[in-house]
Amino acid sequence: MNANSNASWRNPKTPGSPVIPRTDWDYPPYHRWTFQHVREMTATAQIWRGQGPASPLPTRLMEIDHIEFEVAGRRRTIRDFLDNSFTDGFLVLSRGEIVAERYMNGMKPHGHHLAMSVTKSIVATVLGILVHKGLVETASPVTTYLPELEATAYRGATVQQVLDMTSGVLFDESYTTAGSHMQQLDQACGWKPMTRPDWPQTVWQLIMTLTELERPHGELFNYRSIETDILGFLLERVSGLPLAELISKELWAPMGAEEDAYITVDHGGYALADGGLNATLRDYARFALLHLRGGALNGRQIVPSEWIEETRRGNHELFQGVYRTVLPHGAYHNQFWIEDPERRSYMCRGIFGQYIYMDPQTDFAAVKLSTWPEFVNPERSIEALAAIRAIRDICAVE
Repeated sequence: MNANSNASWRNPKTPGSPVIPRTDWDYPPYHRWTFQHVREMTATAQIWRGQGPASPLPTRLMEIDHIEFEVAGRRRTIRDFLDNSFTDGFLVLSRGEIVAERYMNGMKPHGHHLAMSVTKSIVATVLGILVHKGLVETASPVTTYLPELEATAYRGATVQQVLDMTSGVLFDESYTTAGSHMQQLDQACGWKPMTRPDWPQTVWQLIMTLTELERPHGELFNYRSIETDILGFLLERVSGLPLAELISKELWAPMGAEEDAYITVDHGGYALADGGLNATLRDYARFALLHLRGGALNGRQIVPSEWIEETRRGNHELFQGVYRTVLPHGAYHNQFWIEDPERRSYMCRGIFGQYIYMDPQTDFAAVKLSTWPEFVNPERSIEALAAIRAIRDICAVE
């Protein structure tokens, strides 16, 4: 079956349709509809776009369907890739212009799509702004800003180690292991009904249960979604603002977003910094363009250029295991994935196939919003990057 064909559950508003179970709304196959309708499934907070005009995105469309690339010994075309990778939205920027823009699976230009862990990079970009303002020092212990964490295994970890996910704190990221920290986070963040009263009821409560170390801080990268939530609480503490309002003030409004974004909130009203942001395809592209322009848009330096330059550097030696399957020369730094430390191309990634890819060397970016049937799939990730690189290489000589 074509990945983008219709399904009977796709519009639950049809009278008599099966009701999407609240325990599984963010899982396949329901996510093909719910990732574009998150406000209808769980509580959210507005990220206001502000009163100013939207940043222009000039359009110069080119034909990309016929572009070929090779993956796993097979030749593919971009058309095949888009049709068979559960695409919801796809946009390519080259030299500041939209050269390709596709809406699939019912997505509309004004429609929102869940970013999943792309949210992490957006939150970290806001943190970079506050670092430049002197409100945060990344070399300081995270307990400088959140002293409550002295009672957890985060005692002794620096803000930078949390940014780079090199703390040694034990956090089970497994989506399918019964009782894992990630399953507990699903309930704590408000995405799932509170069916387990013995589990933490808010994200903060979950953080306070993390009292075990698996290795010394700073020794190795290991992906832990909860670390971005710690950064979210830190941002709220130093700014005195709710995270949604802070993102609006420091990033969304200044960059000239065309639409409000929104972010899911837990039972205590805390915004899910690790994966709850929802925005339009074009506004994700504006975020990419902001990075390609060294943090400046609309005649204003919004994100410190030094922060972006530093973000593009990463320590490959701390990268290990499964992460090298997709990014054999990669690294992770400041909540961004570094594709190639020499080229210094970098990206935001989220489960079920969310990508914002940026290559300042060729002034190129691509956004892909998806609803893969799997949480993670290394083969799909490798294919997505091969397809994006093929478009990048064509754009570089156009």
